[in-house]
Amino acid sequence: MYDALAESVLGGGAHLTRSQVADATGVDLDRLTTLWRALGFPSPGPDEALFVDADIQAIGQLSALLDSGLLDVEDEGAMVRTMGRTFARLADWEIAQLAPQLAALGEPDSPAAPDVAAAALLGIVTDFLPMIQNLQDYVWRRHLVGAAGRALLAGDRAGVDLAVGFADIVNFTRTSRKLTTAELGALVETFEATATEVIAGHGGRVIKTIGDEVLFVCDSPTAAAWIAIDLAQRHSVDETFPELRVGLAYGPVLARLGDVFGEVVNIAARLTSLARPGTVLVNGELAALLADDFRVRRAPTERVRGYSRLETWALRPGDRDRS
Repeated sequence: MYDALAESVLGGGAHLTRSQVADATGVDLDRLTTLWRALGFPSPGPDEALFVDADIQAIGQLSALLDSGLLDVEDEGAMVRTMGRTFARLADWEIAQLAPQLAALGEPDSPAAPDVAAAALLGIVTDFLPMIQNLQDYVWRRHLVGAAGRALLAGDRAGVDLAVGFADIVNFTRTSRKLTTAELGALVETFEATATEVIAGHGGRVIKTIGDEVLFVCDSPTAAAWIAIDLAQRHSVDETFPELRVGLAYGPVLARLGDVFGEVVNIAARLTSLARPGTVLVNGELAALLADDFRVRRAPTERVRGYSRLETWALRPGDRDRS
């Protein structure tokens, strides 16, 4: 049954070895192996026929893309690894959403249970794969347009000025110990869903979630401030949303392969660790930009890892209405 599922998803059964794919694509065997592993797939033995016909086209296209000169040589490996990790996480999440439905189809201890689940999954894939594939392609295209616009505005600068924020759940470790797995999942879902809505609603972008923390960026200092304030104050109006502390910094940032790097990112992380529950701390550069529209108050200078004297500013809403 698993073979039938694989054939349905991949468009055919496995019958090709690495050498046969290398010969068909003209890609050096060592390079093919490197690319395959970078995508996150285990490398089969020399005589194992684990490749399908579609792999020939995929490897050929990937090799042609890398040879086109579109990417810098030093970025090729990182691009392939990022692509593999991104789609692996998406696939794991999508299948995990189906697990409860599949488990409910039959007796879990029955010898036939795996076949029943596989047959059900095959039916779902057959019915919904084209729809999901088209949707994922379109969502990617929409994000591609946004990323292209930001790249055009940045020009050829090595870095770009951004507001970078971390929002951290207060006492997450202690709280998680008291929750069942289902309750913990519900808490994380509430946090991630609401944080994403707030961040996107103000024109920001979620870079990643890291367990009990979300990392976001925003081009506009003012919009970033409202993101931070809304997240920090959300628990006071909705007790189902966990209490957060937020750190926010502004300055030059290196954006690379969907992540952000630089001192501004480090400062935002340190500010988050210093903020009290339900509050926002910002760096001096951002405080100066927000002083006309928000209440910013100098907070104590702190000693934290990597910084002997980190200046901090408390951020609160101002008297003006938000734009």
